[in-house]
Amino acid sequence: MKRILAAGLLASLAAGQASAADDPATCRAPSFSDVGWTDITATTATAARILEGLGYAPDVSVLSVAVTFESLKQGDTDIFLGNWMPLQIPIQTPLVEAGDIEVVQTNLEGAVIGFAVPKSTYDAGLKTYSDIAAFQEQLGGTIYGIEAGSSANATILETIENDGFGLSGFELVESSEQGMLAQVQRAMGSGSDILFFGWRPHPMNVRFEMEYLTDGNDMFGPNDGAATVLTNTRAGFSEDCPNLGQFLKNLVFTVEAEDLMMSYILDEGLEPRAAAERWLTENPQVLDAWLADVTTLEGEPGLPAVQQSLGL
Repeated sequence: MKRILAAGLLASLAAGQASAADDPATCRAPSFSDVGWTDITATTATAARILEGLGYAPDVSVLSVAVTFESLKQGDTDIFLGNWMPLQIPIQTPLVEAGDIEVVQTNLEGAVIGFAVPKSTYDAGLKTYSDIAAFQEQLGGTIYGIEAGSSANATILETIENDGFGLSGFELVESSEQGMLAQVQRAMGSGSDILFFGWRPHPMNVRFEMEYLTDGNDMFGPNDGAATVLTNTRAGFSEDCPNLGQFLKNLVFTVEAEDLMMSYILDEGLEPRAAAERWLTENPQVLDAWLADVTTLEGEPGLPAVQQSLGL
């Protein structure tokens, strides 16, 4: 019986080696989209660093949200860790239903998106979406958003066009995440009022005294912007590259973890790869679950290889 069990184990290991080592050459350098949001930059850098430890050569490109989904559809990008839902339903759902892209995993729960203001502005009475119009003068008739083409900005622009919450007199300033946050910091430093698009996880929630508006009539999704983040791939990726598919299925983050990784990047100035390495060495226990049933590119056990690459 022991011989039978041992033979079965060896066969299983051999099958694992074949599943990774015999994958198509394209699996050796999986391509990621990083849309430039620090949370996605952090999670993408973490995934890429682990894959490096497994012998892969991940390729990360910074693309807009719209370009990301088109690139996934065309098969030019393999992996996207930043599918915020329900915010991106209009662009994601038709692609999923058509079989053009696939959802592998919910990699984050407990996220929040929506309009935010300084605590001083909130305390002055701007607490709900319906209060915004009354503060038009104090806000300079301006809403600060993120990059052009994002689903968040599209939602805001549609609301302005339809005069939702009386916002027809407002203008949306489209900027990068860092550009928006710099404007928020300037406003808060001078004691000015500002209305901006905020989200968790993000160090802004620790760095700034800020509050999220309520009663948004599901503008950014049910429960005042409660959100999840999904892992998307091009169609057939997990079938083509089963070892990578298993890793992506295992890869699940927490809001607290992402807050910390993002803080390393934004507040301490670490490069994304260095931030990922720091967080992984401080939290090595996550590798047990993330690398379950995952091998190196050559088919060897994945966990010890990544641990060794990180100096653990």
